[in-house]
Amino acid sequence: MKISIITATYNSEKTLKDTLESVLKQTYKDYEHIIVDGLSKDSTVQIVKEYKEKYNGKLRYISEKDSGIYDAMNKGIKMATGDIIGLLNSDDIYANENVLSKIAETFNKTNCDGTHANLIFMDEETMSKPQRIWNSKVIGDVNKGWHPAHPTLYLKKEVYDKIGLFNLKYRIVADYDFMIRMMLDKSIKLQYIDEYIVYMRVGGASTDGIKGYINNMKESTKALKNNNIKFATFVTLRRTVKTVLQMVKAKILK
Repeated sequence: MKISIITATYNSEKTLKDTLESVLKQTYKDYEHIIVDGLSKDSTVQIVKEYKEKYNGKLRYISEKDSGIYDAMNKGIKMATGDIIGLLNSDDIYANENVLSKIAETFNKTNCDGTHANLIFMDEETMSKPQRIWNSKVIGDVNKGWHPAHPTLYLKKEVYDKIGLFNLKYRIVADYDFMIRMMLDKSIKLQYIDEYIVYMRVGGASTDGIKGYINNMKESTKALKNNNIKFATFVTLRRTVKTVLQMVKAKILK
């Protein structure tokens, strides 16, 4: 099964090489890597051009004006030619060289529409100090705030055809809104992989300090209400408590 990896970039020169290298190291080779750049002002596009030869035809990119990261992701999904689609942020890396192999194996062995796994948030500077440990475990209840770790979510292309793309009215939780819509469709089957497959840098729009979490909570509550989830405020608070517990776990296990 061919896997399409989509990476949205904007002024990503400090971290993009690590992301590209983590893809190139994968033992599973039936993939394409799509870079969607938002007219970066730094050397991001030059880095992509330098790496293109290393990919042996597996890398495609565009650089044009967009309306933010979710718009870029939507463009990448539309460009994808793979059977499976996953998103890898421009400052994140795969945890090891066998991640794509494990994902493909799981799709081949199970009758699933998507896979999800565990995630570790790392410090922004060195990517060596765990800041938050997210163990997705088994499928939970969307009405109680459960959802998979989005950077670990790999879906068949048909799921996007059915559910739709990211809603651009959300600035920082369009991924959460998408997952709510996906999980409310009971015909979509997810398979859990009990491994940590992505290391994610803290510091994005939804995790950038107290202000970032407050904005995340506001938008998350709005997304829940718009999808007719009852007790939206309570569900958001429950998600926030889980986030704090994940941070505590990271400090204990550091």
